[in-house]
Amino acid sequence: MTLSGATVALAVVLLAAFATWLVSLARRDVSIVDSLWGPMIALAPWAYLAAIAQPGPRATLVLALASVWALRLALHITWRNRGHGEDRRYQAIRARNEPHFAYKSLYLVFGLQAVLAWIVALPLMAALDSARPLGWLDFLGAGLWLAAIVFEAVADWQLARFKADPVHRGQVMDRGLWAWSRHPNYFGECLAWWGAWLVALGAGAAWTVVSPLLMTLLLLRVSGVALLEKDLVERRPAYRDYVARTSAFVPWPPKRGAARATESA
Repeated sequence: MTLSGATVALAVVLLAAFATWLVSLARRDVSIVDSLWGPMIALAPWAYLAAIAQPGPRATLVLALASVWALRLALHITWRNRGHGEDRRYQAIRARNEPHFAYKSLYLVFGLQAVLAWIVALPLMAALDSARPLGWLDFLGAGLWLAAIVFEAVADWQLARFKADPVHRGQVMDRGLWAWSRHPNYFGECLAWWGAWLVALGAGAAWTVVSPLLMTLLLLRVSGVALLEKDLVERRPAYRDYVARTSAFVPWPPKRGAARATESA
């Protein structure tokens, strides 16, 4: 992996974040950064590819999987958030950082996420120009990555279908993959980046383990499970019943005999 290529990739990702920040000023909605998260990560290896002399044997595999993952995630988040205005998480950040949050959000939200996206994309960039031949780690990683994309997509589809049915108003989604994990979509996301790291490992870039470790930390302790569950438990006391019987992250058979929740998550 070359420093010049990585620098070009960071610059392109920051430029994309800056452009999206300008749009957020007009819309007064910084939560549009969520739709940019996947594309920023996928943009990094594409920019890196343009800066290097010769791509390696993993280039097509890495770019295809990264692009499919990013496109699906961006479309899902954009569709899910349509017409809802700024997410309450960002409203809380806005309230804590007034006055002039609109301008502070350039570094508090958009700049920060751009840098995090670049770090997450390190295995993709490191795998692009490695000359090592494809091996079993590459196929294992690609298989895990693809399975994770499908797993996450199914979880998102199940939840969207559940919420769209008025019959389920006032209920917790606790069926399908959601009966085995309270956050199967986050688990799929985490799994995808461990798969990407296996490909990087096959390319000789074991050091890029910082990427899946960071993603796991973000999903479990920062912007994922911890933040969402704190909000849900505070707003929906019956969600505690769901917590009592269902694994938080890794899919696992639900505990028998626990009470069933009746309020919506």
